Amino acid sequence: MGLQNDEMRLQNGQTGLENGKMELKNGEKGLKDGDHVNTPNGHRSDRGRTCVPSDTRDYGAWLGQILDHIDKHGEQELLPVLQEFRELITSDPRFYMYFTGMWEEIPVKEPDPKNPTVQPRIRDYEQMLQVMNHVLVAAPEWTQAAASAGLAGVPLVAMFDEAMSTPSGHAAFLDPDVNLMFKKILNAWGKYLQTPESVEVLGDHENGWFCQAAFKELLEVANAPYNTSFRLEELYKCDPSKEHFGFKSWDDFFTRQFHESVRPVASPDDDNVIASPCESTILNIAYNSKLRDKFWIKGLRYSVADMLGHDPLAEHFAGATVCHAFLSAMSYHRWHAPVSGKIKRCFVQEGTYFSISLSDLFADGGDAKGHLATQGYASAMATRGIVFVEADNPAIGLVAFIAIGLTEVSTCEITVTEGQRVQKGDEIGMFHFGGSACCLLLQNGVRVSGFPEIRSPVNVPVRGRLAVVQP
Repeated sequence: MGLQNDEMRLQNGQTGLENGKMELKNGEKGLKDGDHVNTPNGHRSDRGRTCVPSDTRDYGAWLGQILDHIDKHGEQELLPVLQEFRELITSDPRFYMYFTGMWEEIPVKEPDPKNPTVQPRIRDYEQMLQVMNHVLVAAPEWTQAAASAGLAGVPLVAMFDEAMSTPSGHAAFLDPDVNLMFKKILNAWGKYLQTPESVEVLGDHENGWFCQAAFKELLEVANAPYNTSFRLEELYKCDPSKEHFGFKSWDDFFTRQFHESVRPVASPDDDNVIASPCESTILNIAYNSKLRDKFWIKGLRYSVADMLGHDPLAEHFAGATVCHAFLSAMSYHRWHAPVSGKIKRCFVQEGTYFSISLSDLFADGGDAKGHLATQGYASAMATRGIVFVEADNPAIGLVAFIAIGLTEVSTCEITVTEGQRVQKGDEIGMFHFGGSACCLLLQNGVRVSGFPEIRSPVNVPVRGRLAVVQP
């Protein structure tokens, strides 16, 4: 196992990155969600959002498995929350227009002559409800199709991927009543994911999260930041002698905890070093961000007041530095204090679930600016957990952390209270149920440098060094 070498590397604060670069085996390219890898044009999705398939054949394979199951077993009685949803669609003309139009408006792509396979699609809202009924009675399984599509753990974003980009879908997922209905649906699913029944997907069977392929990725993602080779039980608090490694539910597994020794706090006695609040990939670093900006247009723009829910403390962040990062479904999903100090304010800001920016809606040809706009858009529109920390270090001052719940991952749980003191690296909250993102905001005038490489194929380790402030 090379355990002694791993421990020495952690003690010395060494990572698997050398001068911001990852040493990749056999010269392989580090691929990120949304990258195209020899994908034929007829099967390429140009919506480069994270957690969305770049190859529509992967999406089709995943959806096709569900549609085949529904066709084979027939339509099932809907769950109570989906019966309520169906009643809204059939009785409210607005809902009927949204959920009829979104499926009809999905463009039919010309088949690639070399790959003429017809891709499965959801036909209408009745079939949509049956697919949701199938998804919500089980925890997310690991499947190779979902993994290839970058959709492991987030089945609903896969289902609505193309519908989100239609005019009716865009209108629907901005509608407050639609979002209220989806909150009910996701809360019902979330309750199931906390039950003992949901743990059955944590096995080594073909579609289990401990099958060979999934288990390998779990270990690779967690070991990569410090280039270690720990076993699962050496990385996380779990028990290999027990069934399902001792996890009591899907959510218990999803919110699994690292052993503190494998994620040491960066320079715990140096308040000039800011720790990474999440185990994540840096998407963007922005300077001099405006209090109000057009976050819905091309380019990655941040509207700070909107991001912070127009809290009175938001005015302190005019011209802020924003560090924006993404957490994959395979990553660790707890949040930790980036600095030592006092919790000034904390709250959950309700928002949208499946809404994307118009720039993404009209992006074509792989327009990167349109794709990135959705990330900034989500920072102002999605459900968010917001924590303000007054740092002990006066050179840092007030810091704002924003946990962004993406799509079905909109349960943001804050575990600290206002007035509480925290030390750098202390837990402050967590996400539930899937992939997500976060932003760290520093006030204008804070002299900060040393941020990690943007979109590195290796996560920045939680509680590891994120940046350094000059006093």
